[in-house]
Amino acid sequence: MRMPAPEAAALAQRDELIAEFRALLGRDAVIADQAGLEVYENDGLTAYAQKPMVAVLPATTDEVAGVLKICARRGIRVVPRGAGTSLSGGALPLADGVLLGLGRFNRILDVDVANRCAVVQPGVPNLAITTAVAAHGLYYAPDPSSQIACSIGGNVAENAGGVHCLKYGVTTNNILGLEIVLIDGTVVRLGGRHMDAGGYDLMGVLTGSEGLLGVVTEVTVRLLPRPETVRALLMGFPQVADAGACVAEIIGAGIVPAGLEMMDRDAIHAAEAFCDAGYPLDVEALLIAELDGPGPEVEALIARVAAIARAAGATSLRESRDEAERQRFWAGRKAAFPAVGRISPDYYCMDGTIPRGRLPEMLGIISGLTREYGLRCANVFHAGDGNLHPLILYDANAPGELERAEAFGAEILKACVRLGGVLTGEHGVGIEKRDLMGEMFTETDLAHQQRLKCAFDPDGLLNPGKVFPTLHRCAELGRMHVHHGQLPHAHLPRF
Repeated sequence: MRMPAPEAAALAQRDELIAEFRALLGRDAVIADQAGLEVYENDGLTAYAQKPMVAVLPATTDEVAGVLKICARRGIRVVPRGAGTSLSGGALPLADGVLLGLGRFNRILDVDVANRCAVVQPGVPNLAITTAVAAHGLYYAPDPSSQIACSIGGNVAENAGGVHCLKYGVTTNNILGLEIVLIDGTVVRLGGRHMDAGGYDLMGVLTGSEGLLGVVTEVTVRLLPRPETVRALLMGFPQVADAGACVAEIIGAGIVPAGLEMMDRDAIHAAEAFCDAGYPLDVEALLIAELDGPGPEVEALIARVAAIARAAGATSLRESRDEAERQRFWAGRKAAFPAVGRISPDYYCMDGTIPRGRLPEMLGIISGLTREYGLRCANVFHAGDGNLHPLILYDANAPGELERAEAFGAEILKACVRLGGVLTGEHGVGIEKRDLMGEMFTETDLAHQQRLKCAFDPDGLLNPGKVFPTLHRCAELGRMHVHHGQLPHAHLPRF
């Protein structure tokens, strides 16, 4: 995976750039020594690393605007970074670029109980929002497994989801307003504290744009009331395919659980050893279903789901007896990624989405690929919405294993597209899936997407090297294609 080659003209400005940043931000907010820059050399996709030319840590929207104005004037590329938990390389810096860290944007500015929303800065950890509003009986629904660390600004950039996104939606369904800074330093506010903003859905454009269009400096999030009753059900199956079929049956019955997660044997054993969640160890697959709502409704739904699971071949059924046990069920699932780190020197976390009904087929494909590439794979899924997170186990110190893991992962993502799915569910494209975009989109599709980027960032300075396999200059995208001397649509008048 290659990043854009460093430009000598940018590197030549380093000393002047550092001086200008220090005049704007103060010496402590500008990191230029090599030891300090090592902290920012990679993100959650740790297989790739390179130091930025310089890192800056602004603390206000005006300072972000000032940094971007300097970079735009000098033609310097910028990579925005939140907590650095991106698993797709979305925050991987550029050797000739500025790493714009938003860690100092860490305050919850307002909790508006009457309007069920909160205004937060982008560096606030996801889980901190729910913690801050819990006393009001409210919570923030999207809950990525990394929610204790990942920042809300990064969640907006990647359109993050989590185990409860099946019923409550991903980030784009749970934010009401954004403040963003464009590359020329212009500050733009979108939405507000109301449900639907008028005009074009620019928040929808910005959410999931992976830092290519602007820098988020404030987020207004939607808060939900805590459900009256919440129950979780553990269902163990002798075959992974049986669990996949059970997922399809639950959704087909018109039941929409708050969460519906799947883990295979390797993931189950790793998670159980890591946090003693109470998982059965004699099964090949485990489903966790959570139902919430009024008490009688939840009890009825739990009974219906249990009946569906038994009919699908479940050999183990266990309902959470209290809130502590429910939290233990989820602790194992949320700890699956770090837990797998105990059974393998390294792992490569994939992220693709398929139609729910094709889960058994996809699991068969992954099983075949493990034999083809000679690498183990632990499977953890947001099964309810078909979002897969296969964890390919490898040893980076073993020659060729990283390359095999990458090739294995690419085949999984290609299979997702073949089965009618998409390349990513919540981790974003970044650099990880950049070169696979052609599997899903035509050149015309990609050109139109890049034209949107040109509208926000005409010089291509924001987070280049991510998402697009080939990033064309905006002038190139605007040129007319002439083939064998023939203009397209020659009958139309030209002005």
